[in-house]
Amino acid sequence: MTAFDGVSESAQGEAGSDCGRARAAQALSRIRRVEELESVVIRFAGDSGDGMQLTGAEFSKSVAKAGHDFATHPDFPSEIRAPSGTLFGVSGYQIQYSSRPVFTSGDAPDVLVAMNPAALKVNLADLKPGGMIIANTGAFTESNLHKAGYASNPLEDGSLERYRLYRIDIGGLTAVALRDSGLSKKEVGRCKNYFALGLMLWLYSRPLEKEVDDIRRKFAHKPEIAEANVTALRAGYAYADATEMFPAAYQVRKADVRPGKYRSVTGNQALALAAVAASELSGLKLFLGSYPITPASDILHELAALKHFNVTTFQAEDEIAGICSAIGAAYGGVLGLTTTSGPGMALKTEALGLAVMLELPLVVVNVQRGGPSTGLPTKVEQSDLLQAVYGRNGECPVAVLAANSPADCFDATLEAFRIAVKYMTPVILLSDGGIANATEPWLIPDVASLPKVEVKFRTEPEGYKVYARDDNLARAWVRPGTPRMEHRVGGLEKDFLTGNVSHDPVNHQRMVEIRAAKVARIARDIPPTVIEGDADAELLVLGWGSTYGAIAQAREFARQQGKKVAQVHLRHLNPFPPDLGEVLGRYRRILVPEMNLGQLSRLVRSRYLVAPVELHKVQGKPFKVSEIYDKIVELC
Repeated sequence: MTAFDGVSESAQGEAGSDCGRARAAQALSRIRRVEELESVVIRFAGDSGDGMQLTGAEFSKSVAKAGHDFATHPDFPSEIRAPSGTLFGVSGYQIQYSSRPVFTSGDAPDVLVAMNPAALKVNLADLKPGGMIIANTGAFTESNLHKAGYASNPLEDGSLERYRLYRIDIGGLTAVALRDSGLSKKEVGRCKNYFALGLMLWLYSRPLEKEVDDIRRKFAHKPEIAEANVTALRAGYAYADATEMFPAAYQVRKADVRPGKYRSVTGNQALALAAVAASELSGLKLFLGSYPITPASDILHELAALKHFNVTTFQAEDEIAGICSAIGAAYGGVLGLTTTSGPGMALKTEALGLAVMLELPLVVVNVQRGGPSTGLPTKVEQSDLLQAVYGRNGECPVAVLAANSPADCFDATLEAFRIAVKYMTPVILLSDGGIANATEPWLIPDVASLPKVEVKFRTEPEGYKVYARDDNLARAWVRPGTPRMEHRVGGLEKDFLTGNVSHDPVNHQRMVEIRAAKVARIARDIPPTVIEGDADAELLVLGWGSTYGAIAQAREFARQQGKKVAQVHLRHLNPFPPDLGEVLGRYRRILVPEMNLGQLSRLVRSRYLVAPVELHKVQGKPFKVSEIYDKIVELC
């Protein structure tokens, strides 16, 4: 059933009788009260099989189409098939959308949609005091309460009095709506997330029909499932409208955004699109050699669907084969890319040293996750910085960059490819699980504004020496088979010019120093450091990677309280920007928030002899804005 202006089709359907006409007239005369909000934070939570990621993603699409700024944070269990109803099987999806710029998915939800007792227990502590709980009462069975560790039913024992509690049998109502669908009980149960989505679309004044169209496209290969989900969606929407259990619906004002064409992207999607863009800008084919690993696998999935853009994807049998195939592709004269996460990065280390020795352009993406070992594969962490800068045998320098948001993955990836081909060097690009899976609006750039990815292959054999260098200290890129330009490559040390194997001690030191100098020379291409915030601040908050949003929002809150704070967020981590030392010297105190135990702090301290104040968080969760804000207030 659809609803519009507070009138549902069910009310219209009864208008055939006098009684029905009277009720329809009454419904038509009712004006739904709509409260206007600046922003809202909503969290959907349930079993990993309850479709919470899909529900949150679909709600985010509706928000995006309305022109809001938003940010999301998907959170799902590490176990592939966690037992139903257990605390460690809870999956969640949080979104903050607003009429103002949005930097994070929000510290604490205003609304929690809890599909079972475990979801309530895991997420309740995060809910704002007085926040709204929409609880799927049908799942609060004795068995599920026991699995979640409840001695009594929290929906009935008064323990939730400080919240606004709405009890709705989402599963039961979905079953009623689909009783004539012909689907099995299990298939009907899978539709309850769309009932919940319909409720939330009504509650936040979002239209229904665009979502109906999306469902039919998504499930076009299974029309009976598509129609069942449409029915469940409409039933949830109509239920919220007809029961009048909510005192008001809500509406967030449209954001004042920069004009242009936008689309929603995750970090992995933006990274894949940028790799294709680098291929188009350089005129070279793109080759991805990758082994699936959480949370980087989606990059492989995305690029596999873009093969018509001169993209070749190779799902390797292991991490070593993934990077070695990409090195081979780079040797053959195409853009080489390999993607992984922390454990896979460890396996790629030896081959990465080979790429350094061969001096070939290669981009290695590390979508960081909690570690060490298998660690927390679905949780966020940024603890691989020292591994990226130093984690290889021998003196083995590579360039290291980091993206700071889902949309920024596009720009950071283009920069990684530009550096790789200009300086003939491997480049490590650091993302993380939070960036990879989160969604935000991305302003689709004008192609003419994109940076150039200039590629020059040497074809002139006269005077050719394999390791002769240009002004960037980069050796020439020569495709195999170029007439009279045969050359030898391998992992043994090379002669300074000819590329022949050399064990000469002086030559080895010379090659070690020149490879280090080449990476250091990349600093010439790094633009002046951007300082956000107050020019006369005494406190600088220095960050990298996905902490950007929380730092920016905390800085803005501090400014509103009259405190002067500056912010610098680094993209280039090896080498550092050439003016970074001078910038750091302007401030009395430097705060470095990191989701590790102080890795950037260690690098900055050793390079610039400063003593930053460290703020660590290693919990598998991103920083809350309040955590950084409280530290800023303490230091100010």
